[in-house]
Amino acid sequence: MKFGNHSNTHPHVNNLTYEKNVSEIEECSKKIESITNKKPVLYRGPYGEYNNTVLKAAESLNNKTIQWNLDTLDYNGLTGEEMWNRIGSKLTNGSIILSHNGTKHTADSLEYLINNIKNSGYEIVPVSDLIYQSDYYIDSTGAQIKK
Repeated sequence: MKFGNHSNTHPHVNNLTYEKNVSEIEECSKKIESITNKKPVLYRGPYGEYNNTVLKAAESLNNKTIQWNLDTLDYNGLTGEEMWNRIGSKLTNGSIILSHNGTKHTADSLEYLINNIKNSGYEIVPVSDLIYQSDYYIDSTGAQIKK
């Protein structure tokens, strides 16, 4: 299993220097590695933010950056049905769905969402199985594009 990192203090990373971005990733990675005995290899900046500084900082630590393309808006208190209504018709092969822990309905909606995703003919896989490992670039939307 591969683990991802989301920063140490959840700052607006686009406002940070290269060094501070590196520190945010390193500090979080240390915590994850101390618990799992595995070093994170993926990174998604808080708030979906990224710029060249953020990308270079993650890259310097051998982390692949990831981004989502579907947002459940679970942090607004949406129910599972409301989340599904937002994302269901937009699902495509390779979709990455944003959701959060600790929100009002996310945990109690997971079974509903997963069943609907599978019933729509999709397989749920780790994000590390979706991303390109080489010969790609990241476009202005945060999507990986194969060269």
